[in-house]
Amino acid sequence: MYTLLKTIHMSTAVLTLMSFLLRGVWMLRASSMLGRRWVRIVPHVIDAILLASAIALMVQIRQYPGTQAWLTAKVVAVVIYIVFGSVALKRGRTKVMRTTAWLGALAVYAYILMVALTHHPMPFLKL
Repeated sequence: MYTLLKTIHMSTAVLTLMSFLLRGVWMLRASSMLGRRWVRIVPHVIDAILLASAIALMVQIRQYPGTQAWLTAKVVAVVIYIVFGSVALKRGRTKVMRTTAWLGALAVYAYILMVALTHHPMPFLKL
C-alpha cells in the first residue's frame, strides 16, 4: 500500500508541476487557453489527489507536521506555493507581478522537492 500511495503522490506532484508550468506559459503569452473550463478544473482534481495521497502517506508512515520538522517545512512551503500560484495565475494585477509570483512559486516547488528528497527542512545544507 505504501508503494502505491508514494507512486500516486509522486506522479501527481509531477502532473501538478507540468500543469503549473503550462498555465504559466499561457499566462505569459496571454493565451485564451487559461479561460477554458477544463484548464480551470483539471489542476484542482490533480491537486486534490496529491493532497489526499499526502495525507494517506502521513498516516501510513506515522509522521506528521508539527512533530517532524521536514513535514512542517513542506506544509508551510505548500501554503506559500499556493499563494504565489494564485497571484501568478489569478490575482496578480500586472504581468510583472504575475511573472514574479510564477517564478517564486517554481522556486518554492523546488524547495518542496528538495525537502521531500532529503527529509530535512534545510535541504541545501544536506547536499
